[in-house]
Formats: sequence, structure tokens, C-alpha cells
Amino acid sequence: MPTWKTTLIAALFTTCLVPAAGLGTVYYSKEEAFALAFGEGATVEPVPVFLSEAQVTEIERLAKVKVDSQLFNFHVGKRGDKVLGYAAIESHVVRTQPETLLVVLSPQGELTRLEVLAFHEPPEYQPSARWMERLYRRAIPDLFLNQGIDGIAGATLSSRASLDGARKVMAIYRLAIHEEKG
Repeated sequence: MPTWKTTLIAALFTTCLVPAAGLGTVYYSKEEAFALAFGEGATVEPVPVFLSEAQVTEIERLAKVKVDSQLFNFHVGKRGDKVLGYAAIESHVVRTQPETLLVVLSPQGELTRLEVLAFHEPPEYQPSARWMERLYRRAIPDLFLNQGIDGIAGATLSSRASLDGARKVMAIYRLAIHEEKG
């Protein structure tokens, strides 16, 4: 039979763990993300990309970020025969927990939307939608902190991770999709 001390210790232990496990919010499903990217009713098709070693090297040079896999997935949104754009779901670790972004590009590869799909760090570290909107239509070299983009007080790592993810997706698009089309 547990004593009041072991019950108290168990209660304190549980209280400390539950909030940590509860951190994080999933905002959108994959289907909802594609509706955000291309609008309701758009046809969305997967576009798997198999990167060569040379492409990985060039992407890392352009984006200034490590490419973890030579396999990457884009999704193309279409309405009829018209290409609306490309989207990628990019996941990475911010500090110690994951963030998942929807990175949407125009058919020409310009960043047109950056949406947080899931964020598992404390909510106060999450970049705002307003901050994300400041990144739209910028070129890869312009997507760095303190180079025309202000950081977020108290969320420097989160803002840096979002920028890294956007640059990586844009560089992969440029080398694997755009060059193949063009």
C-alpha cells in the first residue's frame, strides 16, 4: 500500500511530465495543407525527387543548409491543365522538438506561402503568420536573418529554422524541378 509520500511524489512526477508531453500543436492535416496551398478542388499529385550527389552539394551551397536525404517529395497543384504551384511539407527540429512547415512555391519557384502545420516547441517560440508573410517572393539569398529579415525576439531558433526550411525547398525546386522542366 503506497504511503502519502510515494503518492505525493508520483503526483508531482506526473504533473511535471504531462505538460511537457502535451507541448505541441498540429494545426492542419496533409489534405488541409494542400487545400491551403492550392484551394479547394485542386488536383494534387506527388512529384518524388531523387537528388544526385552533385544536386545535394549544390543545394547545400545555395541554401546553406544540410540536406539529410536524396529523396524529397513535392506536390504539384493543378486546376485542369494549369499548374497552380508546388508544395512541400518540410519537417525539422527547431531546438529540441519538431516543426512541420508547408512551403508553397509558384510555378516559377517563388515562395508564395509558408504555413506552420505542426509546432512542438513552446507556443511563444512559434513565428507568426505576419512574420512569415514578409518572406514571400524573396530570393534564396534574401532569406537569412539580419540580411533584410529581422529575427523574432525570443524565437531566434524558430525563425532561423523556418528560413532554413524555405531556402532548402526553394533550392531543391530550382535544381530538381525547374531545371528538368526548362
